[in-house]
Amino acid sequence: MFENNAICKLLGIKYPIFQGGMAWIGTAELASAVSNAGGLGIIGAGHMPPDVLRAEIQKCKGWTDKPFGVNIMLMSPFVKEVMQVVIDERVKVITTGAGNPGEYMPALKEIGTKVIPVVASVALAKRLVRAGADAVIAEGTESGGHIGEITTMALLPQVVDAVEVPVIGAGGIGDSRGMAAAFALGAQAVQMGSRFVLSEECIAHENYKKMVLKAKDRSTVVTGRSLGHPARVLANKLSRKYEEMEAAQAPAEELEKLGAGSLHRATHEGDVENGSVMIGEISGMLSDIKPVKTIIEDMVNGLPQVITSIEDTCK
Repeated sequence: MFENNAICKLLGIKYPIFQGGMAWIGTAELASAVSNAGGLGIIGAGHMPPDVLRAEIQKCKGWTDKPFGVNIMLMSPFVKEVMQVVIDERVKVITTGAGNPGEYMPALKEIGTKVIPVVASVALAKRLVRAGADAVIAEGTESGGHIGEITTMALLPQVVDAVEVPVIGAGGIGDSRGMAAAFALGAQAVQMGSRFVLSEECIAHENYKKMVLKAKDRSTVVTGRSLGHPARVLANKLSRKYEEMEAAQAPAEELEKLGAGSLHRATHEGDVENGSVMIGEISGMLSDIKPVKTIIEDMVNGLPQVITSIEDTCK
């Protein structure tokens, strides 16, 4: 299975499954586990200082001999230094968000790094492909964390039709059914973040994982629209305060102050009421914590039955 898959051939991976680049919890532990299981593990650089990222990359190299990537937030204050670390360490794949990686493309291409930006619109996908992107990740608004406005169901096929490079589908995917749906819409691979939060290898605090396990289909809310960078999180004390301040048109600096450090409070300190519990809309269907290897094997092994069910429906 997947011997002729465009993404598997491009990146040298066994299964067309990416781990999302999750800030603070997309560490070497998780990334190496995903890569060892046949997918593409990704270290989430977030706002990591360059020395911290270098240490994570070197740990990952020690724990897997398979390809892995780094997700770089182009809004990071350390972006130039972080890009230099990626180049120095000759990371095979980078995914990017919150901007255009075009200025870094020549140096990355020179060392053979594959550049795969996350896009939330057709226009951005076309612009980044012109800039040299090897593939794009079309991420719908169902995703956890920072999001766009278009659903995966609507965005993915439009991006597939608009560009000539392989497209990875993301947003609302957590099992074989989601994977099959993404393939039906033209994707060559899928990316998952929320499903991997509930893996044994993810270092997110126990309280964070427990809150996700309790989530229902309507448990997430979106904050930060007034700032221009909306984020999907589980509703809690912090999100309610944020919503109240946004409704009152609080100054941007006050909102930024409220959100500062909130993700780390949730992921590492376990404060899931005053911290930001970023997770996607599929949190309501996540009911167990498994090893990464099992999550990926379940996804792949379940595909034939899903395809058979589709065929039976169409008879």
